[in-house]
Amino acid sequence: MKDQTIAIHAGYTKDAHGTMAVPIYQSTAYEFRDAEHAANLFALKELGNIYTRLMNPTTDVFEKRFAALEGGIAGVGTASGMSAIFYAIANVAETGDNIIVAKQVYGGTTTLTGHTIKRFGIQARYFDVKNPSELEGLIDDKTKLILFESITNPSIDVPDFKAIFDIADKHGVISCVDNTVATPILCKPLALGCDIVVHSASKYTTGQGLAIGGVIVEREDLVSKIKGNARYAHFNEPDASYHGLVYSDIPLPLFTLRVRLSLLRDLGAAPSPFNSWLYIQGLETLALRMRQHSSSALAIAEFLENHPKVKKVNYPGLPNDPNYAMAQRYLRGGESGLLSFEVEDAETAKQIANGLNIFKLVVNIGDSKSIVTHPASTTHQQLSEQELIDAGIPGGLIRLSVGLEDAGDLIADLKQALGR
Repeated sequence: MKDQTIAIHAGYTKDAHGTMAVPIYQSTAYEFRDAEHAANLFALKELGNIYTRLMNPTTDVFEKRFAALEGGIAGVGTASGMSAIFYAIANVAETGDNIIVAKQVYGGTTTLTGHTIKRFGIQARYFDVKNPSELEGLIDDKTKLILFESITNPSIDVPDFKAIFDIADKHGVISCVDNTVATPILCKPLALGCDIVVHSASKYTTGQGLAIGGVIVEREDLVSKIKGNARYAHFNEPDASYHGLVYSDIPLPLFTLRVRLSLLRDLGAAPSPFNSWLYIQGLETLALRMRQHSSSALAIAEFLENHPKVKKVNYPGLPNDPNYAMAQRYLRGGESGLLSFEVEDAETAKQIANGLNIFKLVVNIGDSKSIVTHPASTTHQQLSEQELIDAGIPGGLIRLSVGLEDAGDLIADLKQALGR
């Protein structure tokens, strides 16, 4: 099936009432048939609902539908995009290990990997996403994950997926792509060779800024990379917290299963059923919206490219953009609604942001409403001057998340704020 059909039908088998819309199963817990049934569920002899922190029928539809859109074998929902990223790291790394992260990532990912996980004894090493060969000098026998974004936020770079995946596979390291900005409509990292993808479902998935959530999806046959791999001994040895279960020996998707049985069980950042229902509604129109977001963003990028006050525009849909060739190779049907542009300095950037009317000053992306952000003073404020440079975020950078308003109205708003 094509994406638009998958987004409307995948993962849902109608209940006894035949409801066309996926129901909201707003329940904390579930009744067992008898004591034996309960024991079998906890022992994984049977599969079924135990407690909504682990699984829920509405969330199950969302997970299956999103996994189908990404071309993956299984998904697991989380309470936020940041918890999805943290779980992806915590599922493979422990004290003494390291992960490798692109310098050009969302500010929250930078603080998580550069500061918070240090307290867990996990080191983050950074590479320039535009220079994948740097990975060779960073990988050692304690490297557990390589993490980057399909379209970087806010520098708007498109990486060479193949070059990164080839290096990851050469060393037997799991690769992880944050596909939030591109969405599975414009990019399918798993089909390109990625091992797992993560998303903030709070962005384009909901499409209206209605709910906070995330999701992790794993590729088919990830077990072939993990089984017998000394990097991931905890997948190949008995789990004392789960009756001696060896994840690499069971005929189920092992990465997302371990997230569910270990991390959701113990840390609890699970999505609410209502939020999962909102994501399902958003998925139904995702393909349509991504085409409109991309079309309007390109029109705005073309306008900004010719404005005398704009020093540089970052949008891979522009033929003269340095990421154009990679976008043509790895993206399909558009380049998303996120773009950034540079003006003279930070003060000028703030004046422009303050002068916009339709664009709202908000730290979010992927909304139906258009958004403007000054990253250096907000989402990436915690970075040092050198880190900002490395991440492609000068003080004069303005990020736009182009919504679904009329593109002509948005251009007129930018024109008046720029003073022309």
